[in-house]
Amino acid sequence: MFRDCKSGGYNLEATKVCEQRLNTLIFLIAIAYTSAIIQGGEMKRMGVQKYVCRVKEVRRTQRRHSTFYVGLHGQRWVKAVEQYRELVAELMRLTPNKRKHYQQGLMAVELIKQMS
Repeated sequence: MFRDCKSGGYNLEATKVCEQRLNTLIFLIAIAYTSAIIQGGEMKRMGVQKYVCRVKEVRRTQRRHSTFYVGLHGQRWVKAVEQYRELVAELMRLTPNKRKHYQQGLMAVELIKQMS
């Protein structure tokens, strides 16, 4: 959680706010952090986290991203998929052997949308 609130997510140290605003900011971060953890856990439970981020690398023994990271970046990934949907659909016509993976990704998008 320390890393997530600092450089790994909310960048709390860069805010440079006074004491009262800092307390309010920490309270808001706690709410947002809880929401991201819940969404990330749900994405992991549904098995769609591999579409949001690279779960593991070949020689890596530990997971690459936290539940918080998955929850925080899940909605951003959905928006990016929707933004480039037409372009990717055109590319899929050039490489039909990747269509199965593309369709699985679209199903993951729909599952994440249902969570919101």
